[in-house]
Amino acid sequence: MPERGSMHWERSSPELTARFQAFTATIDGLTQRKMFGETAGFVNGNMVTGLHNGNWFVRLPEEQQAELRALPGSGAFEPMAGRPMRGYVVLPPHIVADDAALRPWIERAVAFGRSLPAKG
Repeated sequence: MPERGSMHWERSSPELTARFQAFTATIDGLTQRKMFGETAGFVNGNMVTGLHNGNWFVRLPEEQQAELRALPGSGAFEPMAGRPMRGYVVLPPHIVADDAALRPWIERAVAFGRSLPAKG
């Protein structure tokens, strides 16, 4: 993990990237494209999940963000150190490692993305 305040970040591992791509390919209406130099998932043009710096993040409504942030290992999504992106939370490693635990969070992110106005 890079030092706080550092602009350096590591790409997610090839294994995590392949897992993200395979897992999100099973979600109806989710498209994949590059964001922050890595893979992200979009619904109606809105980014709802992705990888950055070895972390898997999701976009959620405020009350669900608080629920996720209460879990050990979660955190703010900061594509640039010290500059968190509002609405996005990093999933804890124990959730990322378990498909059954991961799926509901991805489904919540996708549902939230569907509730937002479509982007061109």
